[in-house]
Amino acid sequence: MPQIPQTLHELTVGQLSARSGAAVSALHFYEAKGLISSRRTSGNQRRYSRDALRRVAFVRAAQRVGIPLATIRDALAELPEERTPNREDWARLSAAWRSELDDRIEQLGRLRDHLTDCIGCGCLSLGNCVLSNPNDVSGRRISGSRLMPERPPAERA
Repeated sequence: MPQIPQTLHELTVGQLSARSGAAVSALHFYEAKGLISSRRTSGNQRRYSRDALRRVAFVRAAQRVGIPLATIRDALAELPEERTPNREDWARLSAAWRSELDDRIEQLGRLRDHLTDCIGCGCLSLGNCVLSNPNDVSGRRISGSRLMPERPPAERA
């Protein structure tokens, strides 16, 4: 891993990529999504402050545990401008994300436990399919095979 001199206060996108392990395209994507920011030189080149390293590490760690980018962006927006997330920030934010992760774990457990039933039915619309038609919600409206539409968020809960 390339060393960045302590006296260097700004990084090129290549230096940030090499140091963080994130692809240049990922860094551009993070910037477009408001997760990191840069300034432009007179030659229109991106320059990132050193705190971008910690922000990228924060984003990648949160992504690894399944936190959506929009949620990560909202969390970073709560931090004072130009300050990087620290251990206390991570502890506070990860505690807030815990229930969301617990819900996902529960959903994945149900998926694992009922996956063979769902694959066995073939149409994904049987009245007893706990994955795409829990509690036979669709069976109360109409019978027979059909493509299951995406349920609104309120109905998923």
